[in-house]
Amino acid sequence: MVFSRRNFLQAAGVGLLLPARFLRARQAPAGTSIQPVREFPGRSKVALIHGSDRRKNAYEALAAIDDQIQPRLQGKKSVVIKPNNVSTEKQLASTHADALRGILDYLAPRFKGPVIIAEAAADDTLQAYENFGYGRLIPEYRGQNVSLVDLNREAKYETIPLIDFHLHIAPVRLAARLLDPDAFVICAAALKTHDNAVATLSVKNMVLGAPVHSVRGETPQWNEKLKYHVGDRQMHYNMLLTAQKMQPNWGVTLIDGFEGMEGNGPTDGTPVASRIAIASTDFIAADRVGLETMGVNPDWLGYMVYCGQVGLGHYDLSKIDVIGARIAEVKKTYRLHADIDQMLLWMGPMKELPPILW
Repeated sequence: MVFSRRNFLQAAGVGLLLPARFLRARQAPAGTSIQPVREFPGRSKVALIHGSDRRKNAYEALAAIDDQIQPRLQGKKSVVIKPNNVSTEKQLASTHADALRGILDYLAPRFKGPVIIAEAAADDTLQAYENFGYGRLIPEYRGQNVSLVDLNREAKYETIPLIDFHLHIAPVRLAARLLDPDAFVICAAALKTHDNAVATLSVKNMVLGAPVHSVRGETPQWNEKLKYHVGDRQMHYNMLLTAQKMQPNWGVTLIDGFEGMEGNGPTDGTPVASRIAIASTDFIAADRVGLETMGVNPDWLGYMVYCGQVGLGHYDLSKIDVIGARIAEVKKTYRLHADIDQMLLWMGPMKELPPILW
């Protein structure tokens, strides 16, 4: 279900402007209080693994939900692994090669087709691959036909409509590989706080990793990622629109929380030794569990609330079966970004709303 501009405006005005001291409380409620528009069917299974080896954690998280993955993997012609390379230099901000090794270890006996590691990094994707040692994976997993692709240089895309600051239509180009129905898409996310969206896990990695941009030396220079940063409310809605487009092709997510990031994420925060990995075929449920392990109030992430509300996955913890470690055993309260109060303004009334004429 894709919502109209009118629906968005009506939804945006229903929140209450709460005092900052209340919004900044660290107690996360048992479930979001926002009423769903469309229900996600059944229940969702999320694997939560705690251990002292990043690679092993990643493998075991995926293996724990093998019964969920196998039916989706069968019949696919390729696997596309989407890492998070928001930084091309800072390892803490980006997907670690050992997390990718854990994913490839899981795939080795289960999938014989080509495996493509594909990213549209905020800067130079190939530089990120070099700095983080992704190239070494190719000879290590020779039997799996692993390759590295820069989605910005590949320049194949599909266009969907977003909204700009003025709520006018703004087309955005999304990397075609991440929308290929013949590909099994694996999200290789990281557990981090964020400077605009409160926290970034699976959905944020997929949605903001899909828009492409020009490469160095190309003229004119352009960057589709900027079309999301057009206002606190508009950003969350645009992320929902993108998630709606991408979600039918999502295979499984692996969130590497071996060393998470708190504070001024997604690039300038500090490490947290959470020592966990999270996996699920329901990206919304995986992110909800991830937020619980971080001690982050799930109602604060507008894009995630919207995704749960329109049935892209289960955001209600009571509808999620967590296997492996218990959340309470691994939970660490992450310090949020210094601008958290500004990020929460989307929850209040939009005072600049035009007169209602209908």
